[in-house]
Amino acid sequence: MADRGGGAAGNALYGVGMFGAWVYFWMQADGFWQHVLAFLEGIVWPAFAVYHGLQALGA
Repeated sequence: MADRGGGAAGNALYGVGMFGAWVYFWMQADGFWQHVLAFLEGIVWPAFAVYHGLQALGA
């Protein structure tokens, strides 16, 4: 059975969000290691966002 690419929109949304997180964290960084950390934070931000979102909902 052929794959119809149903997850393509989710991948694009994740990519746009990750790019936005990189811009945000990069603007907050002040030194070399903070810029390295900003890059890493941009990659893992969805995990923290979902975790804190569910925690705020009381789930």
